[in-house]
Amino acid sequence: MQIVTLITDFGLDDYYVAQLKGVLLSYVSPLQIIDVSHKVKPYDIVQGAFVLKNSYASFPEGTIHVVTVNNSAEGMSLICFKQEGQFFIGPDNGIFSLVFAELPEARRLEFNAETLFPVHKSIATAIKHISSSLPLEELGSPAGEIVQRIALQPVISHSQIRGSVIYVDHYENVVINIPFDLFEKVRNGRNFALFFKRNDPITCLSRHYTDVAVGETLCLINSAGFLEVAVSMGKASSLLGLKLDDMIQIDFL
Repeated sequence: MQIVTLITDFGLDDYYVAQLKGVLLSYVSPLQIIDVSHKVKPYDIVQGAFVLKNSYASFPEGTIHVVTVNNSAEGMSLICFKQEGQFFIGPDNGIFSLVFAELPEARRLEFNAETLFPVHKSIATAIKHISSSLPLEELGSPAGEIVQRIALQPVISHSQIRGSVIYVDHYENVVINIPFDLFEKVRNGRNFALFFKRNDPITCLSRHYTDVAVGETLCLINSAGFLEVAVSMGKASSLLGLKLDDMIQIDFL
């Protein structure tokens, strides 16, 4: 059975997710549809890219990953490509360039804007094509140049890294755009102090959320390999006043 994952900014309060699933099942059945997330912040391709980047590799080869975040009705363009043995379908708005350092040649999907649910039907047609083991080269036309986005990168000096909040999860743990390997490279065995807002700095890395007492603040390396600020059994974003794009500063001593 063909596995299809969904990442959208549709939310769960409306009928939009059901609408998309209904069209997909009308074109291809049976399908195993996996809801990765429908609660990406509206229009936030950075958050959508983060969710995709940290989920797609867990699925078996041949999985089709559908991303619909910040789909613009006007001038809409969908692309499809194969990467690392898996297939990706989504808008040509730069979201995939935030996930992959290099992208293979993509196919541009066609749809009739005058029809009902044109984007959904275009995605469903592509899924049917791929699940039928037809060559990707026969799907749509070559995409040519696609939209590229550059993610905000941390600023690095010999004694400091200045990063920012890129993701807040369901538990309100705060993810920073500083991967562990970068942190360790700049740190080079030195002590550090992590500053944010007007809170007391964090000066050590924890291995588990329970390494500190309930209600205390900690910093650890999360499952995605990024620095994360959390509160043991608490909500770091609300309690510490941290939100997307807020600055985090690490001084090495």
